[in-house]
Parts: sequence; C-alpha cells; structure tokens
Amino acid sequence: MPDPRKPPNPPKPQGRPDRVSLLQYAKLFRKDILSAQPDRLYRAWMAEFKTPFFRSFMINQPDLIKTVLKDRPDDFPKSGRIAEGLRPLLGNSVFLTNGDSWKRQRRIIDPAFEGGRLKDTFPAMWEASEAMVARLHEQVGKPVEIEEETSHAAADVIFRTLFSIPIDHEIATQVFARFRDYQRSQPILNLGAFVPLPRWMPRFFRKGTRENAKVIRDLIAQLTDERMRAIQDGSAPDDLATKIMTTQDPVTGDRFDAQEMVDQVAIFFLAGHETSASALAWTLYLLAIHPDWQEKLAQEATVLEQRDFGVMSKLRLSRDVFREALRLYPPVPMMVRQSTCPERFRNRNVPIGSQLVISPWHLHRHERLWDNPDGFDPDRWGTENGKICQRAAFIPFSTGSRVCTGAGFAMVEGPLILSMILRHFRIETVSGRDPVPVAHLTVRSRDGIWLKLSHR
Repeated sequence: MPDPRKPPNPPKPQGRPDRVSLLQYAKLFRKDILSAQPDRLYRAWMAEFKTPFFRSFMINQPDLIKTVLKDRPDDFPKSGRIAEGLRPLLGNSVFLTNGDSWKRQRRIIDPAFEGGRLKDTFPAMWEASEAMVARLHEQVGKPVEIEEETSHAAADVIFRTLFSIPIDHEIATQVFARFRDYQRSQPILNLGAFVPLPRWMPRFFRKGTRENAKVIRDLIAQLTDERMRAIQDGSAPDDLATKIMTTQDPVTGDRFDAQEMVDQVAIFFLAGHETSASALAWTLYLLAIHPDWQEKLAQEATVLEQRDFGVMSKLRLSRDVFREALRLYPPVPMMVRQSTCPERFRNRNVPIGSQLVISPWHLHRHERLWDNPDGFDPDRWGTENGKICQRAAFIPFSTGSRVCTGAGFAMVEGPLILSMILRHFRIETVSGRDPVPVAHLTVRSRDGIWLKLSHR
C-alpha cells in the first residue's frame, strides 16, 4: 500500500500498445514522441522497428551507446531525418552537419566555451536571474504558467551572454516572440522525417514554420552584421559572439562567414534557450511537489550574497536537484544516428542506413539500470548506483565528441536561476492543473506547468 505521506512519482506518459501500424505510429508521433513509444522500452536493451522505408533500432544498452556516441562517432553520423524539419531555421549549423564540416565548426566554436569563459559570462547570467526574480514579484499570489517565465529567462541569458543585450532589446524581443511561434508549429513533424524524399520535393511544413524561420534568421543577421561592424571598428564587447566571430579555425585559418554565423546563432538560441527553459520549468515543478527539498535549496541559496562565480561551488544541493530534473525530464528526449557500415548488435543485423535511436528519456528511467527509476531522489547522486549510472546512463547533453558545447554553461545557469528564485519565493502547485509531459522539439507540458508563488 503506498505511503500517503510520500508524494507520488512525477508524471510520465503512458506508452502505446506494442504493435501499431505505420500510419497509427505517425499519428501518435505527431501528437507526442514519448507516448508514441511502447512501455517495453523502459526494460529493453535494444528494440527494432521496421517501416517500408527504413529500419530503426532503439539502443539502451550502455556499451552500445558508448560504441555509437564515443568510440566510433564517425561511423554513426547524425541522421538527416531530424535535419529535415529544422533546416529552414538552422541551415548548416553545427547541430545538423557531419564529418569535416562539423569538425571545422566545432574547432571554431569550442574555444568560446572553454576554461575561463564560463566565469566571464557569469555576470550576465546573474543579471538575467535578477530580472526574472523582478518579473516574478509581480506574479505572487496568482497562478503562473512557469514555462513562459523560464523561456523568458533562458532567452534573456542567451542574448546577454551572446550579444551583451537584454531580452527587452527590440531585436531580441522580436526573435523571442517569433521563436515561440516557430516552436508551436512543431517543425520536426513533417513528411520527410518518415519518408525518404528527393531534395526538390516540398516538405509540407505546418503553416508558419518557414515564415517564422525566415524572420528569425533575418533578425539574427541584423545582430551579426552589427557585431561584425563593431569588431572592425574595435568597439565590440568581449562576449560569446565576438569570441566566435573572431576565432580562426586552427586547421584552415578561416572564420565563419556571415551566413554561417547566422546558422550558429540560430542553434545557440534553440539549444541554449529551449532546452534550459524546459529543464528549469520541470525542476520548479518537482520542487513544488517536494517542499522538503524546496526548503533545503532555499537555505542553501543564502550564499547568494554577492555576484561572485565562486558561489557556484556552494550550490551542491541545487546542482543535484537540477541534475535529477534532467534525468527525469531530459530536454532532448531522443537522438538519432545513422549506420554507415553493416553492424551486428546483440545478435541482430543492423544494415547500412539504419536509424539508431538513443533515447535519454528511456535510458534515464531504465528499470534495469536505475534504483527507483521514476522517483524524484536528488540524493541518488551520492549512492553507488547513482554514481555508476551517471557515468554509463546519464546523457542529457549527449556524450562523446558531439557532447553539447554548452553543457557546462547550462550547469551554471540552471542551478543559479533556481537558487535565485527559491531565495525569494515559495512555490506550490495549482490544484487541478497537473502537467502532462509531451515531446516535440523538447520535453514540455501539454498545457503548461502552472505554479503559485508566495514571498519568503
């Protein structure tokens, strides 16, 4: 009999029946990627899905994931099926490219996120956190759709750290508004994601997808053009955009041209804003249903007396809670690779061209790996099981050579904003408005995440 004093496990979508037709699967997938998958994937090491057009394998076995993502990434490049939907916005950005093109892009981008650059961006993160707290003071006592607030804060962080402008800058405001419209059009859900199509054939995007992508790219181009002129006349601030635009590829000696920089800024905004917003919103919800942890973090947040990067080493509990939220609700629920040579995994033949799906959502909740896989337990990271799984089965930022460039960035931003909020507010759920996880671009709640705030 369940303990009535113990909060129930956080919400998790119910899986589909084990066998469905391709048409049924496409309809389910269009509604939500997560509930379109069968529950057996939380126990399986590997599963095969056949369609008339391609074969797909989901792999949950840690050593197979290591083979694909860490040991032999060149043999398993990113699948073009995800690119089908995102290319109108992201062009040939580092998120979509493979091979030498991708390696060149990473050589130019990575230095901006290395070493002391995190410390350099910390003041901008602090200012965005303070701005979010100021906005939330006006929402006290009322139901708040917290995903909207975390989206606003995450976008603010991106613009402050990338271009040294706040979210209320005219262009930043327009990009943020247009991106929300773009996200709602569910861009990855198009015919090309399911059926191999020639390049000349239309992809049949939902209304607004292409238009919003074009407007966003035009606005970003204004920012990059202005920054290039500032670099040339010596007035550019020392932020991430300047660092990236002035970095030469150590192999070829070239820099990003204007078009390439628009591509990269688009993915920085997508990856750095959309994913952070999702992670922060779910973390706040988890704390709302676990007030004991909320109080622990509020007490820890008393160290935030002054804007000093050194405080991050003191936010241990906040980091563990944020990490647990990333485990339960990984912002990017699935990653797709493609085999370029014949393979044999777990006594199954994997033909050339097969789609290899690695699902952080299922891996992070795998019943044969994690203790209490569906429960919220930030203490797990200090246990032997937690330490083993963190090394082998925890990949919210991917792993290997294609690990997210901004992973360290996110692990500063998330705990800092979280602690800043809890230093000022208590949070609780809104009766009758329990969130329902769904996944399209990222893992969000179908009808938002509604919370109520009160002053401490």
